[in-house]
Amino acid sequence: MSRSLEHQMMSAIFASAFFATRCNEDLKTLLLRVGIAYNTIMNSLNVVLDTNILVSALRSNRGASYKLLALLIDDIYTPNISVPLFLEYESVIKRPSIADHLTAKEIDDILNFILSKSRARSIYFLWRPFLKDPKDDLVLEVAVESNSEFIITHNIKDFKGVEKFGIQVLGPKQFLIDRGILK
Repeated sequence: MSRSLEHQMMSAIFASAFFATRCNEDLKTLLLRVGIAYNTIMNSLNVVLDTNILVSALRSNRGASYKLLALLIDDIYTPNISVPLFLEYESVIKRPSIADHLTAKEIDDILNFILSKSRARSIYFLWRPFLKDPKDDLVLEVAVESNSEFIITHNIKDFKGVEKFGIQVLGPKQFLIDRGILK
């Protein structure tokens, strides 16, 4: 994909997310209905969320992934995202059985909200292949480009070796414990 096309796609995706979150008065109501409402104080951190965090958060409102996603509402940390990573989020979350309790519009609204809280990154240098799974390389590339301190994932072992880039890989529970959110 050319840089120009990627830039146009990123601009269109982020513009639609901004419009959806600004014009949709029901977004906050939706987030509260699915239980994404959590208030705490934490220093803003630069992170990249692996897709499995979003899947876990949408499947259950009892775990650390859910609490981590809920923190987005208060701008407590800043996720970084690229067009390919967002497209992965979208394709996985829209699979049947991932979030059966939500309508397609509600899933789009949640994705748009996540997008509106994220910092868009353009990837100009690919680190592939660095990790075993090319989809994990998408996450690593965003983390390196954005100078993120953390990659948050349930698959820590899949990111073996990323310490070379000065990035810590943590599960959502450990991330929240280290921040004093969970005990």
